Amino acid sequence: MRKVTIHTLAKKKREGEKVVMITAYDATLARIVDDAGVDLILVGDSLGHVIQGHESTLPVTLDQMIYHCAAVSRGAKRAQIIGDMPFMSYQAGEDEAVKNAGRLIAEGGAQAVKLEGGRDFTGVVSKIVRAGIPVMGHIGLTPQSVHKLGGYRIQGKSASAHQALLDDARALEDAGIYSLVLEGVAAEVAEAVTAAVSVPTIGIGAGAGCDGQVLVIYDLLGLNPDFKPKFLKYYLDGYQVLRGAIETFGAEVREGSFPAEEHTFHAPKVRVVEDPEPEAAEGAGEPTKLYG
Repeated sequence: MRKVTIHTLAKKKREGEKVVMITAYDATLARIVDDAGVDLILVGDSLGHVIQGHESTLPVTLDQMIYHCAAVSRGAKRAQIIGDMPFMSYQAGEDEAVKNAGRLIAEGGAQAVKLEGGRDFTGVVSKIVRAGIPVMGHIGLTPQSVHKLGGYRIQGKSASAHQALLDDARALEDAGIYSLVLEGVAAEVAEAVTAAVSVPTIGIGAGAGCDGQVLVIYDLLGLNPDFKPKFLKYYLDGYQVLRGAIETFGAEVREGSFPAEEHTFHAPKVRVVEDPEPEAAEGAGEPTKLYG
């Protein structure tokens, strides 16, 4: 089992092999994603939406990201793990950004970090890379700038916006990124950016012309039936599957059919005496295991 590295991704770009990235936030889902052969696991600040229930990613803290990165790193063995740098963990200054990126690696077990923004953040990217930490860029619709963008809007629809995204991508490549997320970008623009840079691009809502694709795991599993953006495909009606299982459990508990005999532990039959010896009172034989 060979670990996915920055060199793996560079090779995929050269050979035209698509890159697969999925988000995960805990050890159990990370193990499933890893076993499924996914290349990259993004511990995204999207957990603000799907785990914490916020309306944006802005409330997510660095300590929370480190916590979830550490959980994912214990569940995945092959995929590369990328830790998202949350809002205000890199915007305040280059030194602070390097320190915080280092915490995601040292404490969170990530192998790379991702941060949002284009030319304005090339200095931050360069300094983190010089510290020995791989950086994944992220341009287009950048959720941490939702207020500046005026909402979640598709980017690159005008000629000037198209050129700005190209300039951002090239500047980030020069600063040292090893890959680039294109989110909410017109497909023609994303394809042009992909052709213009040597690093692999990973799209979400950016068409099929990118070098790879990413989706939030809760979204592709269909766990939120109210979230139906155009770019999203449900690969499972997870909401109904899980709700059905929980409803069945509840029904069996209420009717008394669970737990059944095969789910029940019993004490060994012993002879009761009036004054047992201390060792006899403790019982004998091997202890019954609760798990396994």
